[in-house]
Amino acid sequence: MEKIKHNHSLGANFEARTVKDITKPVASISNKVSVKAALDEMLARAIDSSPVIDRRGELLGAVSQNRMNREVGGFGHDPKTEPVEAQIEKNSPYCFDDQTVAAAEQIMLNAKVGEVPVVTREKLLVGTISIEAIAQEGKKLGSGLNI
Repeated sequence: MEKIKHNHSLGANFEARTVKDITKPVASISNKVSVKAALDEMLARAIDSSPVIDRRGELLGAVSQNRMNREVGGFGHDPKTEPVEAQIEKNSPYCFDDQTVAAAEQIMLNAKVGEVPVVTREKLLVGTISIEAIAQEGKKLGSGLNI
């Protein structure tokens, strides 16, 4: 991933924008499915990782194909019966929909990730935000975000 430098001369309009202004919808995986079902869903969507939610829609964390393959298949567990809940990375970064875009950018830079889930203050999943979306937003506003 290319290094992104935050340009502190960004216009006030960009700094005041909230995450919900540029959040994109995201599909998630239920915490009640099997590892196989989660892997099949991720394969069908051509993604390497996915947020995991409970029945209320609360973000519980994220799962990745690599980790599930290594920890389930690698240890001889049956992915058809192994619950995905045991594979959730609970310390995954996320941001709130009412935070500023600049705050979300800083969360991603600190975590060294290109995308994070977006949640309400009740931790209900509403979508995702990416460094690319922030860069595009900056270009639209003429901010000078450096990529």
